[in-house]
Amino acid sequence: MVRGYLLRRIHDPHLAEDLAQETFVKATRALLGWRGESPVAWLLSIARNVFIDHMRRSRREVPLPNPEEFGVPELVGDAVAVRDALARLPERQRRLLALVYLDGFSLAETAAMTGQSVSAIKTALWRARAAFAKSYGADR
Repeated sequence: MVRGYLLRRIHDPHLAEDLAQETFVKATRALLGWRGESPVAWLLSIARNVFIDHMRRSRREVPLPNPEEFGVPELVGDAVAVRDALARLPERQRRLLALVYLDGFSLAETAAMTGQSVSAIKTALWRARAAFAKSYGADR
């Protein structure tokens, strides 16, 4: 599950295996700090942190052209509206949307992390999307 999560994020099987190995090394070192929660959720959290660390280490700054040169509209207003709509959602729905759409966890991984079934996550995600659409539509 750890390798699969990393592979979906990186799309390089060799690098995903390296990061999965690093995840298990860190998990072994941190085993005394484990509080007995879901081992899958704990390992996926470590894998996410390993992935973020890797991306930070390999980040290269590239100057971006001016977006107006390509006719791209300014998206600041949309970003503010999305954040406002998310802020109005209940914490559980906001967290579920963040896990799936921002952090990139699959439904099975999210189910393992929350201790629920995949079908319960599908239903909760459907309701969270509907609540977000209603909240976002109220802004416009």
